[in-house]
Amino acid sequence: MDDLQDDDLILVAFVKAPRDLEIARVLGWYRIPLAHAPGTMRVDWLAFFQGAPFGEERWSVRTIAPVRGYELTTRGELLREEADHPRSGEPYYRLQLGPLRALAQPIRAKRWRRFTFLYTTGERLRLAHDVKDLTVPSPSRPAQFGRRLREGGED
Repeated sequence: MDDLQDDDLILVAFVKAPRDLEIARVLGWYRIPLAHAPGTMRVDWLAFFQGAPFGEERWSVRTIAPVRGYELTTRGELLREEADHPRSGEPYYRLQLGPLRALAQPIRAKRWRRFTFLYTTGERLRLAHDVKDLTVPSPSRPAQFGRRLREGGED
């Protein structure tokens, strides 16, 4: 991944179902409910932390994708085949993605971790051996990383 820079901001998102990862791969987008969204969508990359339904590949980050942009829409617009879903009218972010890329080595959680989103950097992603290694301690956050998180109210 030659274009992944050390200071790139990466959003690591928990992916509940293989269907969601397949949508990202085939259709080039990922959805995040506005009610549960992290502070900013102004990120360079989206990394996918796979949940229990992924079987042997669960509890790991195996793929990332460049974020090309984002927009606010509704769940019903994103998933038209689920127009009668109880949350179809709720606002969702749609992150437009470039091609999914496999990491050279999966980043596994040696101990089960519960999170929905976390921010990291390209450098930490490149050096991580465990999902806990992705966390950027507050005092050592690069200036750009901190500035972009503080500007999270742009949406």
